[in-house]
Amino acid sequence: MTGRRVTWLGHSTTVIELDGVRLLTDPLLRWRVAHLRRVGPAPAVPQAVDAVLISHGHLDHLDLGSLRRLPRGSTAIAPRGLGKLLESRGFQVHEVVEGEEVRVGAVTVRATRAEHGGGKPLPGRSDAAVGYVAEASASVYFAGDTDLFDGMDGLVPALDLALLPVWGWGPSIGPGHLDPGRAAEALTLLRPRFAVPVHWGTYRPFYVSGHADFLTNPLESFLTAAARVAPQVAVRVLEPGDSLEI
Repeated sequence: MTGRRVTWLGHSTTVIELDGVRLLTDPLLRWRVAHLRRVGPAPAVPQAVDAVLISHGHLDHLDLGSLRRLPRGSTAIAPRGLGKLLESRGFQVHEVVEGEEVRVGAVTVRATRAEHGGGKPLPGRSDAAVGYVAEASASVYFAGDTDLFDGMDGLVPALDLALLPVWGWGPSIGPGHLDPGRAAEALTLLRPRFAVPVHWGTYRPFYVSGHADFLTNPLESFLTAAARVAPQVAVRVLEPGDSLEI
């Protein structure tokens, strides 16, 4: 059996390796993105990526500067309404809505619901948002940005790994996101064997200290809540660049 591994590169950027297929989620590979600055060095560009999964069109999830670092002609899977933008950057695009599937080698990628409203969409970008399930010999759920939603309970039967957002990039988060308490509640609904918290501690506004409490406190709050409400889930905290074998 080929390797099954997930590597967290920071924020919502992960490399999912399943049965010889490499998927890259929401690539954010730059030290500076709009008004955000990365805490620590930017990661190297992942190599030999079979498909890029884009959850939605916000700048910290669909970053054109990061996408330019990937080879032209790469495959991208994205919510409906973002295809034209990605195609103009040289990607081969599969637009999806909730429930639709795309086959990437041995892996089936299925778009799931994401509850992530709020804010006016940027020009040329739809406000559609999805999560993804990658399934082969193991299953991985990448939530993108979402709040709790109807249907999260049992979304992926016998789920192996949930990549679960627990915060964001600033001192507060708006609607359409999981905070530490709701992320822990999501574990009780998803019931994964393992969970890796993402979307925390990586970026900050340039005018905020790199030692601000929101870069670490949400993670600690999530770990405390998860241990209380979902002790059966093995939560693994990764630093950017670290991997978890599934």
